[in-house]
Amino acid sequence: MSLKEIRDRLSELDTQLLSLIAERQRLSRHVAEIKSLEGLATRDFNREREVLMRARASAESLGLSPALAESILRLLIRGSLTTQERIRVATSGKGGGQSALVIGGSGKMGRWFVEFLSSQGYGITIADPAGRPEGFAADTYSYVTDWRQQSLNYDMIVVATPLKIANDVLQELAQRKPQGIVFDIGSLKTPLRQGIAALQSAGCRVTSIHPMFGPDTELLSGRHVIFVDVGNKEAVEKAQALFASTMAERVVMSLDEHDRLIAYVLGLSHALNIAFFTALAESGEAAPRLAQLSSTTYDSQVDVASRVARENPDLYFEIQSLNEYGKESLQALREAVERIWHSVSANDAAQFRSLMHQGREYLAGRMREG
Repeated sequence: MSLKEIRDRLSELDTQLLSLIAERQRLSRHVAEIKSLEGLATRDFNREREVLMRARASAESLGLSPALAESILRLLIRGSLTTQERIRVATSGKGGGQSALVIGGSGKMGRWFVEFLSSQGYGITIADPAGRPEGFAADTYSYVTDWRQQSLNYDMIVVATPLKIANDVLQELAQRKPQGIVFDIGSLKTPLRQGIAALQSAGCRVTSIHPMFGPDTELLSGRHVIFVDVGNKEAVEKAQALFASTMAERVVMSLDEHDRLIAYVLGLSHALNIAFFTALAESGEAAPRLAQLSSTTYDSQVDVASRVARENPDLYFEIQSLNEYGKESLQALREAVERIWHSVSANDAAQFRSLMHQGREYLAGRMREG
């Protein structure tokens, strides 16, 4: 066969593969419908294991890499789960006939909630001075530039604005005492104390949500959604019910506990990656040159740091600066670097080993708990 004939044949096979994947997705939709009718969980880990083990065995018999086969099947399973979860959310959603106002609905996470609530049957009004969001059919939602012009006669109000604005929005909402459930989706909660307290004092049904994922997230399996209990049980339950048909892990905690833990989960991890790429950028070493002799650990760290570097600097600064507990984790990072520096400078191998063993034990305990 000539090179052109081989390439033509490869193109045919690619088309056939995509057709088979499309058929697999169609079958996944039928699976989702059956599971929903029978009340079965979306995810079946035993079934997934069977699929993966069978793929590895088949690949080996065909002379293919079992690891490659497993990797491909994992992608297909993820696509199938995403399809099933979306169908389950749509069929199980209780938003039919209800309305939701998303303040800041043209922003990235605001758009995510617009789509999420819309899929559950809520009639959506987006309020955002930034303009209509692209990608949504105009007839699927109402749009206003300023939420203050609305009657606030909504079953649910979502505040998806930047943190510095959110506190003011919550306080203004409290003055008008909306009857529906009110919640923000901020990454921090201590900067919103005044707004949340004002809504509580006004007798509003208020809670606070922190989706621990980004706006590009499609599948919620393995993701966490935090619900902050600020004293209104009904609001917490209603907010949790939005995610009941998903595979997200739902966690309830207090406002102060949230920000104390987030200082490490977000604040520390962000700071570590910012320090990493800052040290590289100021080292004088060219990135392409370092890439020529990179290691697996270095490549993994660069991958994470690259994603952090592409994020919104203002949002990341807010996460560091507005958290009442934020300096605690930064101080811990500072002290850890100092201890590493001291052990190396003083040629203290025992101290260095101690740090390594301490970390190994801590992380092993984390895996056991998980």
